Amino acid sequence: FPLESLNKVAHKDPSTPWFADLANYHAGNFIIKGMTSQQKQKIFKDARHYFWDDPYLFRTCADQIIRRCVAGKEAIDILNACHSGPIGGHYGASYTAKKVFNSGFYWPSIYKDAFELVKRCDSCQRQGKVSQKDEMPQNFIQICEIFDVWGIDFMGPFPSSKGNKYILVAVDYLSKCVEAKALPTNDARVVVKFLKFLFSRFDTPKAIISDRGTHFCNDQFSKVMAKYGVTHLLSTTYHPQISGQVEVTNRGLKRILERTMGENRASWSNKVEDAVWAFRTAFKTSIGCTPYRLVYGKACHLPLELEHKAYWALKHTNFDLKTAGDHRKLQLNELNELRD
Repeated sequence: FPLESLNKVAHKDPSTPWFADLANYHAGNFIIKGMTSQQKQKIFKDARHYFWDDPYLFRTCADQIIRRCVAGKEAIDILNACHSGPIGGHYGASYTAKKVFNSGFYWPSIYKDAFELVKRCDSCQRQGKVSQKDEMPQNFIQICEIFDVWGIDFMGPFPSSKGNKYILVAVDYLSKCVEAKALPTNDARVVVKFLKFLFSRFDTPKAIISDRGTHFCNDQFSKVMAKYGVTHLLSTTYHPQISGQVEVTNRGLKRILERTMGENRASWSNKVEDAVWAFRTAFKTSIGCTPYRLVYGKACHLPLELEHKAYWALKHTNFDLKTAGDHRKLQLNELNELRD
């Protein structure tokens, strides 16, 4: 926010950022002439939630998170990155706006701008569905701990991409955390290998839910379940909603892939990791946060936060390297003492 533009009259000059009056108040300790008493009172009231850290204005939001105030082209760039960028996933307006908030940025019309952006997005309008309100209701499964119950399923076959034709998807029923891998086949061997990878990362679950496909119902799969003491639950032909969570996840990942691939359909295997990243960092209403935050206890810092200088990025990238180095050496010495 250039200091030379602070003297512009925010409520008369449309080219001035929405926060110019607040920046004037905090950075220059003055209020422009020509304001009514009501406008001045509003500035004084709103100013309590803002502070100036040269050269940016920040807002302390209702959730006590500090977010940088942005406007104009920068706000549109951030919104585009959160919607259609590598970590966007082409989600709807509310999820896109929440991803902007989670990234540490703020402007007053964010929800309106997100709605207009999604409305103009060609991929979203072409690939989006009219409504899902007529779907069969799902039966919710009560889970006590994260990673206790996983749902697994195959997506595909798709056009061959680097030899891969299928995507094996696993979703944790509580945290909505997703793991997905592009695979050349959908047989029991690749399923067992994927499960061992899953167990090594997230511990052995209590149960795994799948459909009745032959890649899940076979001796090799059963032996692995028995070895690790995992219960294998099957969805029935008449009640497929028992594995509804993984079906919803499959639709979400497929939608992300369809909207990010563009015309090059053969490149889908390169986009699987980005789709998983976008899914993990998208706000989920059922859990009240992103799957990433629920699992790891912190927000996922996205590339756009560094690019557009979120508050945490400014503070962490401007630290003194010598002081940080001395502190790290002290930590290493303490670690050696613990090991000895």
